[in-house]
Parts: sequence; C-alpha cells; structure tokens
Amino acid sequence: MEIFKTKAALEAFLKPLKLARKKIALVPTMGALHNGHISLIRIAQQHADVIICSIFVNPTQFTDPKDLEKYPRPIEHDLAMLLEAGCSGVFMPNVAEMYPAGEDEGWHIDLGAAEFVLEGEFRKGHYQGVTQIVKKLFDAVLPDIAMFGQKDYQQVLMIKQMVKYFNLAVEIITCPIIREEDGLAMSSRNIHLSRTDRENSLVLNKSLQFVVDHFEAFSLQELEEKARSFYKGIEGVDLDYFTIANGDTLMPVSAKDEPSLVALVAAQVGTTRLIDNMIIK
Repeated sequence: MEIFKTKAALEAFLKPLKLARKKIALVPTMGALHNGHISLIRIAQQHADVIICSIFVNPTQFTDPKDLEKYPRPIEHDLAMLLEAGCSGVFMPNVAEMYPAGEDEGWHIDLGAAEFVLEGEFRKGHYQGVTQIVKKLFDAVLPDIAMFGQKDYQQVLMIKQMVKYFNLAVEIITCPIIREEDGLAMSSRNIHLSRTDRENSLVLNKSLQFVVDHFEAFSLQELEEKARSFYKGIEGVDLDYFTIANGDTLMPVSAKDEPSLVALVAAQVGTTRLIDNMIIK
C-alpha cells in the first residue's frame, strides 16, 4: 500500500494506471476509521481496480473550532486498517498542500435549497466546506467513482449537486449505513461517548426504526410526533430535529405516496452531536 503526501506523488502513481485503463475509486475520509469506512472500500473493490483512500481533516467544514481541535486522529490505527482492507494507496496531504498559501480560496457554489435545511441550518456554511474539499480531492485523483456513506445522507446529496454543478465525470456511489450490534450507526464521533451517553445514543436508532416499522399505521404527522416523543425525559439528550423528508430534496412531505422518503434525525448526546437516518422508500 502506497502512501502519498503530495498531489504530485499521487498523480505520478496514478498516471500509468489510468493509461492502462484501470478503473479508479476514491474513498474520501477524515480518518478515525471504523468498519463503516472499511465497508466503503469493500464495495469500491467490487467496482474498481484501484482504491485510493484519502485521510484529511478538512478545516473549512468545521463551524466550531473546538470540534476541529478535538477530532480524533489515530493515524497508525487507520493505516493498519487500510492495509488489511487491501487499499491500493492512501492520500494524506497536510493543510498547506490542499490550501496553498497565496491562492484564492474563495468558494461558494449553488447547492440548492437543501443546503440550508437540517444540518445546513445547524452548521451554516458546512456544505460549502465539504464540497470545496471534495472537489479538490476529485481534482487530485480524477476518480471514475467515489464512495460515500448513507449516514451522511444530506452530504451525499450536496456532493451530487456539486458534481452536477461542475459537470464532473465521476459516479457517486452511496453505501449503506453500518451499525453496531445494538443499532448505533458507526461514527468516528462515537469515541467521545461516555458509557451513559452510549446507552442513551440508542434512542436515535429506536426512533427511526419505529417510523419504518409503523409507517403504514400512522399519518406522517403522527409518526414524527411519536418519534420525537422517544427523546422526552432522557437526561443528557437534546433533539435537534426529527423529520420525514423527500429523499431527493430533503423538503418536508405532506403525502406518503411520494416515491422517495427518508427519516432523518440529529441529537446532542452528552457533548457529542450524532446524526442518523433510515430510508423509508
């Protein structure tokens, strides 16, 4: 497994592979890897010949400097996981490599109305930072396909919008959420959960599963109300939102017969903010 610190070194590695018409897959990450990330690599291996995983904690997508500072960076652990998973190469640039001094880093593109709802409302500017770094990674790798996890459902929609905006020749593949045995969605942030927080965090999965299991039994309004009631009385858990939305636009829905529906939730559990979702149809 090759490790690259610069775009030039990465390009030199990929150039002969592209000339040989090898299919390249990119798995962008911020490190602190878990089995959810590895599942993206496994799926990528079914679609491509060469798998490049990037590890870069991107400063422009953090709206809270403290969140950036405490983001876990267990690099030796990450590299061992990628080696065992059969990753072809790892792109590990520093901030100066991705944001060179003196370059105009002005970035604001039209991501549509979905940028400003749900996560966009709570983390203003977040998706501008996300799409900025993903575009930089796409420019560095020029992948045929790129893998993203469904857990960050809104993020995937924003990246697809960015690809459409620039008319990029990359296919975005959304990969299923990987969960712990008790249902908690795997996340790099889970490391910050105390034992009590870890137990309380299961409410996200339970509320989502309730909506999926009882979708035919109640109205949309009743489903949302019942799901939100799961969070009442749990000390240390503050619900940011629970919504059933159009799966393509994230706009509120008024009828069950829409072709694409997704339930999404975000909550503060202790000091850690968690998100989760389940596709209804």
